Amino acid sequence: MAHSTFKGGTHPHDMKHYSEGRPIERARLPRKVIIPLSQHIGAPAAACVSIGDEVLTGQVIGTAGGFVSAPVHSSVSGKVVGLAKYPGSGGRDVLSVFIEADGDDRWIKDPVADPGYASLDSAAIRNRITEAGIVGLGGATFPTHVKLSPPPTKKIEWLVINAAECEPYLTADHALMLEKAQETVIGISLLMKALGVEKAVVGIESNKMDAVAAMRTACQSDSRIKVEVCQVKYPQGAEKNLIRALLDREVPSGGLPMDVGVVVQNSGTAFAVYEAVVLGKPLLERVVTVTGPGIQQPRNLIVRVGTLFSDVISQCGGFRQGIQVTKVISGGPMMGIAQYSLDVPVTKGTSGILALNDDESPLRESGPCIKCGKCVEGCPMFLLPNTLSLIGEMGKVDMAMEYRVMDCVECGTCAYVCPAGRSIVHYVRHLKAELADRKRKEAEKNSKKANQ
Repeated sequence: MAHSTFKGGTHPHDMKHYSEGRPIERARLPRKVIIPLSQHIGAPAAACVSIGDEVLTGQVIGTAGGFVSAPVHSSVSGKVVGLAKYPGSGGRDVLSVFIEADGDDRWIKDPVADPGYASLDSAAIRNRITEAGIVGLGGATFPTHVKLSPPPTKKIEWLVINAAECEPYLTADHALMLEKAQETVIGISLLMKALGVEKAVVGIESNKMDAVAAMRTACQSDSRIKVEVCQVKYPQGAEKNLIRALLDREVPSGGLPMDVGVVVQNSGTAFAVYEAVVLGKPLLERVVTVTGPGIQQPRNLIVRVGTLFSDVISQCGGFRQGIQVTKVISGGPMMGIAQYSLDVPVTKGTSGILALNDDESPLRESGPCIKCGKCVEGCPMFLLPNTLSLIGEMGKVDMAMEYRVMDCVECGTCAYVCPAGRSIVHYVRHLKAELADRKRKEAEKNSKKANQ
């Protein structure tokens, strides 16, 4: 049977055997947490607590900084002992709240099922999602309520649920679908109601047929939701690729899924929506895959936001003896970020913590482009990665726009297949950062003119 897929991409070894099939376990409560106030795309949350304040689990400690933002909640009960900038797993210093936990885990409101959740209208559902600080858990961390509020001119027909989990090593979404399929489907139905759509499709790769079966069983009571099997290929989970594979719709260059009548949400996000709307529980913990050859006991753990990577790794037996860990990555190996310290906090977007050795993450010398065309063949966005990397080396930002640099999803396929070991994604990110800086300066200039 042919499975849904897209053109381009690559087939890295999935390496999921370390944690695949392992049940979800709850990590110990941390003794201290460092909670960044910017864990999402958009404006950072604004601190609403002070040093010395006593806080409860689930209490708001940061209010949303605008519409494209999200509130942040305390993941433990205890005392606020610091409010300062601190390095996050994304590499930036972020204003963060430091909390010493009291060990009692006293909640501001215990998560209890609301028997009347099914009667909520779309506005009420969006409001609960907003208040709970739900963001995309597939990695992008875009505030969920924003995606659920498309402009009136955009008619949404389909909700696509991204359950591909195409990054090697990661098994958090897989485990969640196996253990919480019914709750995930309820979350999907709530997202549909919030959007006002009657059609949803869940895309799962063919290496997770047990999850396909679990989700299809859970969907039997709702014929509006179908589950489709996708080919195992990276990056199947990139939203434009998934839309192309499942619906045969092409998001235009520079466009968004809503331009073709689609909204995409991650399966883990759907579960978080269930917890927010039905249980009244804010997003203060998530399933994290702790894995790799360097981890003594790979596991899928429910981890409180703000827990340090070092604490999480220690709960998995620490680093494996006899293995020289050369790289620790937040997220997956293709799009994740290598860490220079283990004292960085888990955030809403932390899908995995990977401990790799030289065999699985070799350091390569970056050489000149040999014009083999492998990166062009593999690019799922039909770009010219080789040319973009050369443009990046030369620093020609304007030329990068001519070659659609902003359409790059930074999946890393080009760098993975490059025999010259070129850091293509690095160059693309640098070009995008330069363009963003230019745009910011232009906006500031226009703002000053308007105020004169």
